[in-house]
Amino acid sequence: MFGRAPKKSDNTRYYEILGVSQNASHDDLKKAYKKAAIKNHPDKGGDPEKFKELAQAYDVLSDPEKREIYDQYGEDALKEGMGGGGGGHDPFDIFSSFFGGSPFGGGGSSRGRRQRRGEDVVHSLKVSLEDIYLGTSKKLSLSRNVLCSKCNGKGSKSGASSKCAGCQGTGMKVTIRHLGPSMIQQMQHACNECKGTGETISDKDRCTQCKGEKVVQEKKVLEVIVEKGMQSGQKISFPGEADEAPDTVTGDIVFIIHQKEHPKFKRKGEDLFVEHSLSLTEALCGFQFVLTHLDGRQLLIKSNPGEVVKPDSFKAINDEGMPLYQRPFMKGKLYIHFNVDFPESLNPEQVKALEAILPSKPGASQLTDMEVDECEETTLHDVNMEEEMRRKQQAQAEAYDEDDDMPGGAQRVQCAQQ
Repeated sequence: MFGRAPKKSDNTRYYEILGVSQNASHDDLKKAYKKAAIKNHPDKGGDPEKFKELAQAYDVLSDPEKREIYDQYGEDALKEGMGGGGGGHDPFDIFSSFFGGSPFGGGGSSRGRRQRRGEDVVHSLKVSLEDIYLGTSKKLSLSRNVLCSKCNGKGSKSGASSKCAGCQGTGMKVTIRHLGPSMIQQMQHACNECKGTGETISDKDRCTQCKGEKVVQEKKVLEVIVEKGMQSGQKISFPGEADEAPDTVTGDIVFIIHQKEHPKFKRKGEDLFVEHSLSLTEALCGFQFVLTHLDGRQLLIKSNPGEVVKPDSFKAINDEGMPLYQRPFMKGKLYIHFNVDFPESLNPEQVKALEAILPSKPGASQLTDMEVDECEETTLHDVNMEEEMRRKQQAQAEAYDEDDDMPGGAQRVQCAQQ
């Protein structure tokens, strides 16, 4: 029996700490506590006070009697002793009840050692340049191991296990190989009898749900948010969503962004680059063309009146590059690299017409007939310099091979001293 009812105080704080509504189910509470506790665990660099608050909130709200008192009278009633008190449990004991051991060893660990951190699961996420420019979300279905809910990750009905006789509880075996006289090789590997756990469970006591494996497979859909301006190689993490295992702090699922090549645009940091070819007429007399941007907008690109565009030149348009990560209203530049296509040849009439319009030839081109007669005439040939260099390197390599094949290894150069 209780005395007079205590004065009603705040009865929403614990729900806010866990991030759930006041009508949350027991499963909702478990999921919320588990996710927040992994994120704020001191072993992963989390806030110890936040970790303690989470455990206190879950301890109260997961107990029907305490929750009813808390909902009616608030936190002060529990502190005064109603419902057996509140917040008296070690936060690490509460955490270990989910993972089968204490994160700091000793108290609840099946082998008295500190919990190790599970491995992160890393996936490559291929996205288009349009996805990074506009931002997108992708739903991905993944399979992972979770602790068996029926045996709480113990693997047995009774919760008990025996020390593995094959490895004496170490989880490892040493194999010795004789390689020759007085030579041996030692190799260490996980025990095949207990799969490296150091424990065995009798067939009769095995959990019927996980068959003694302590974990079961679960399918989960994750929504990956690709924000505007993210870089190729950037990571998107989901804390505590990797494979669960007993005595282990669950690792993260990590997606690494890999941008696919774009047929038109090239990205360099916050800037975009695009190639455009002009005819000689456009380069000299002006141009105008439409460029379709990554978001589908049509940009009108045109030269200034009287402007001449030189081959291999660049022009820039401000604020039409990539959006900056987490500052999407700011953008880099769009650079246009101009190439000029020259005609293969001109007929005599075209040459005369151009000479009449274009500036006159420089003085060095105006030679007298006598000066021309004193010169040796040459012929110019078209050449592909890459092919030319490749041919020369191949000829040089073949010459060296011939020298190496000289009979008796004769020296190439011999000097005689008189």
